[in-house]
This record gives sequence, C-alpha cells and structure tokens, in this order.
Amino acid sequence: MKPLDWSTLSKNFTPRDRQAHKGMFGHVLVIGGDYGMPGSVRMAAEAALRVGAGLVSVATRPTHIAVVSGPRPEVMCYGISDTSELFPLLEKATVIICGPGLGKSEWSKTLFLATCNTKLPMVIDADALGFLAKNPVKKDRWIITPHPGEAGKLLGIEASAVQKDRASTLQKITQRYGGVAVLKGAGTLIQAEDEEVYLCTAGNPGMATAGMGDVLSGVIGGLLAQRFSLLTAATLGVVLHATAADNITKKTGERGLLAMDLMPELQRLINPTSNYSAPL
Repeated sequence: MKPLDWSTLSKNFTPRDRQAHKGMFGHVLVIGGDYGMPGSVRMAAEAALRVGAGLVSVATRPTHIAVVSGPRPEVMCYGISDTSELFPLLEKATVIICGPGLGKSEWSKTLFLATCNTKLPMVIDADALGFLAKNPVKKDRWIITPHPGEAGKLLGIEASAVQKDRASTLQKITQRYGGVAVLKGAGTLIQAEDEEVYLCTAGNPGMATAGMGDVLSGVIGGLLAQRFSLLTAATLGVVLHATAADNITKKTGERGLLAMDLMPELQRLINPTSNYSAPL
C-alpha cells in the first residue's frame, strides 16, 4: 500500500500553454439532481471548473435550472424530462459524472442506464452506485467512488464487513466492476484492477458533512477531463480534495466545515506559484 503526498502529486500541474483555449481542457457533463437535490450537481459542477475543466454542463430536473445556473452562470444547465433529451448532451461531452443527487426514481434509473451505454470516461458516485449494484456491469473506462455503505451494496455485504478489511473490499470491487475504485472514508483507498493500492493520508473529521462526496466527484471528473488517466485523476483528486480540507480546518477548526468552503482552496492548490513564471 503506497501513501500519497500532495507535495509530490502537485508536480503534475505544470504551466499551461499561453495559447490555451477551453476546448483543450475537456467538457464535463454532470448528471443528477432529482427533486430536492439540485445542490449536489451544483457543487460537483463548480468543483470541476475550479480544478481546471474547460467546460461544464449539468443535466438535471427542469425546475432546478435557476438553482444551478443562477449563482454560477459559468455552468451550462439543461432540464431533462426524457432520456432522449440527454443524448445531444452526451455527444458534446468528453467526461461524465453520474450520480450526485441522482435519486432513486424511474427518471434517475433511465438516466443512469442511458449513461452506461456511452463510451465516454465516467465518474460514478452516490445514487448511481445503487443502480450499478442492481445492474452490475464491468467496464474499464470509469472511476467509481463508494463510501463504505455503497461499497457494501456493490458487493452484497454489510458496511461493517467493508470496514473490517478495506483493502480486500477495494480489490473485490475492482475485480467485479473494473476501472478504478475509490473507497472513501478515513484513509481513502484508490486502486485500479490488479494494481497497487494507494492510501490517502490527508483528510480530517470535518469532512464528515453533506456535499463533500459531490465535490470530490467534481474534482475527479474535472481532472479526468484534462486528459489525466483514470488512476492519476483519482489519486490526484482524492489527495487534492483532502488536502484542501486540511488546509482550511487548520485555520477554522473542523466543526462547521462546508463542502463549498473547499472551492477557493482547490483552485489555490492546483496553481502552485513555483510552477509559474511571468510570460515574456
């Protein structure tokens, strides 16, 4: 098991070409936000932008458009009532995040199944993991991000059994579902099938609050859009997310930390001043 350190991983963020344009940094499509849960897609979308994705779109319930785009107009938001309305958005995307606030309705299920039929790289999180557990399939193009309860559903075991042997659980998940798996919790583990297990040593109890998983999905998806590999996007995303939380709580304390508090720190961390010099 290999511990991960942000001081080393941050070297992946090199200066951008001075002729760069948004098309070079991917188009993330966030799918989710059933009734009552527009905040989930909102947080994931902004996180993807804050870590450098070029474009971010959201597919959600029509009634949620103002909630998502109002406070963050940089996010393109589309109301989806029928699966057929999702297909044009899939054609424009380069990366998909499916699951934040997705819900458990028939609307949710049809969006998940339509998403699984694409060939795009994906991040599968939250409610989408419940549908995956009920419709198991193995693919090599996704990152799945379960917490212990969701991991248990994916394997048909109790969360307590997951926690007794997290490394073994992670290996079983990658063998059954493929791709890269992120087993969240204290000491988050990351693994690609049949490869080394990576351990995130950053993070703190202040992160035990609503929306942190949505932000993590956005961070990983935003990095994946910038052409990092599945494993690199997952490891970078997990440690970046946890390090941002640690840096904030050193100043404020752990209690009362909000998921959206991470946004400015995420941006700061991926722009280390040592990587940049003034243009000629």
